[in-house]
Amino acid sequence: MGRIFVVDLDGRTYKCKFCETPLALADELVSRAFHCRRGKAYLFNNAANITVGTLEERMMQSGMHTVADIFCCCCGQIVGWKYEAAHEKSQKYKEGKFVLERGRIVDGVESEFYIDTHPTMSDAEDA
Repeated sequence: MGRIFVVDLDGRTYKCKFCETPLALADELVSRAFHCRRGKAYLFNNAANITVGTLEERMMQSGMHTVADIFCCCCGQIVGWKYEAAHEKSQKYKEGKFVLERGRIVDGVESEFYIDTHPTMSDAEDA
């Protein structure tokens, strides 16, 4: 196996939950209305730092599709799938797009603020 090069993504990203490798830009988000066996999923125009598995025919809620599972290139965890072909005309817009499962990604927003959610004393103890 060759050396892995991780593509740096500029802007707000969605990262692998397991190793925090950037997978997609928020600007590439098409829809948050997708679902998978494990819960919610997001549809993206593009994804980075992934490897694509073998093609297979899969019956989805929206009909039969040719898809390939996608994996994080760093840790190897499955993170979603890629639509290669849609068999129904109304589903053709999905072709070439990527679905990332919400439970396997984290929003890469880095907050400027630190909020301590476990304060050590209350206001009453302050007095």
